[in-house]
Amino acid sequence: MRRVALLILLLLAGCSVAGGGDEEGKTTVTFRLWDDQVATAYQQSFAAFEKAHPDIKVTVQLVPWADYWTKLPADIAAGTAADIFWTNTSNFGLYADNNQLLPVDVDSGWTPSVVELYTRNGKLWGVPQLWDSIALFYNKDLVSNAGVDPATLAWDPAAPTDTLRAAARKLTVDSAGKTVGQAGFNPGKIQVYGLNAAFDQQGIMWDFVGSNGGTWQSGDTFTFADQPKTVQALQYVVDLINKEHVAPPAADTNTNGDKTLQLFTQGKLALFQSGPYQLKSVQEGAGFAWGLAPMLKGPAGRVGVVHGVAAVASAKTAHPDATREVLNWIGTADGVKPIAEGGYAFPGVTAAQPAFVDYWKKQGVDLQPFLDSAAGTTFPAPVGPRVGAGGTAYTPILQQVFLGQVGVAEGLRKAQDAGNEAMKG
Repeated sequence: MRRVALLILLLLAGCSVAGGGDEEGKTTVTFRLWDDQVATAYQQSFAAFEKAHPDIKVTVQLVPWADYWTKLPADIAAGTAADIFWTNTSNFGLYADNNQLLPVDVDSGWTPSVVELYTRNGKLWGVPQLWDSIALFYNKDLVSNAGVDPATLAWDPAAPTDTLRAAARKLTVDSAGKTVGQAGFNPGKIQVYGLNAAFDQQGIMWDFVGSNGGTWQSGDTFTFADQPKTVQALQYVVDLINKEHVAPPAADTNTNGDKTLQLFTQGKLALFQSGPYQLKSVQEGAGFAWGLAPMLKGPAGRVGVVHGVAAVASAKTAHPDATREVLNWIGTADGVKPIAEGGYAFPGVTAAQPAFVDYWKKQGVDLQPFLDSAAGTTFPAPVGPRVGAGGTAYTPILQQVFLGQVGVAEGLRKAQDAGNEAMKG
């Protein structure tokens, strides 16, 4: 999801930061998330909720992604967490296993894949709010000028070349107008890159692993270093950066998760594989014609990450009845309608999904590649009670791999060991 600037928005003034504040005889329920754009939709949603529930007020806390996962555990431990808060699959398991969340009843109208992601030990712990899959954004002028059809691109690490590498070489241009392979091409002065190969786990890394038939974990344990197909896929991605020179250097992308998005909207990147969470940013930032194509195809086909965000309720809420009323509301089509109609994200309530598709259709953007990706073979995002800590531990090691400072096989082994050790608690 988008990383946003630090800001805390309250829908109504005079409310407590955590739940439990009452004002004028009304019960205050607090709701925390990390996305500023979707926060706008929730403001609209809760305004409608309050009209139907005049005895309940809902306040929204917006905490930036960079601070979210350090602030949340501290607040939960102190008993000052919001009554309801967003979570992802990397972090909810720890709270569910420690009885810090309220279980919720399954609704048949919710996106099944997201329900599955947040089901643990036989119970559902969150109300699906939005989901995303992976597709390929492309700059129409750049691919047309290079004679590249983005819908047909495939990669094969066992072959000396493939359609993806060939296309990326045509699309990568230096300051003198030379492409990769042409005499005089200067990899130190690239003006336009072919593809956003980078340490982007959701948009790139796990999708290449899955599309090569690799895996990332078994149960709650990382096993990626033990999987030859996983090692092979990561070697391919790293080579696109350091050997083929068709992707931005990791020195830039490791330190700025939005770097490839920025390059794409600036017209300096031809192919940008990512999720629908980038649609608004591309729409607002790109001054050129762009489109969507199916995600890149590997030896195992097109296998992409389908991830989802859920809203969970704190077991320590001082107002469980009011909190459940709000949870019930955001589990309805009316409750998530502003998210869909505003074009912010695929909603977790299936009945509201057409509104999101229609919004982008009116903008001239066909979301079918995202729908096809979600309906096809998918790759699971990591789950487990301490998988977030494991990911934090292995990240700097894998960043060294992408920089070319550590070999892929060696780096994956070190990263796996560090991640699994961190998950022991």
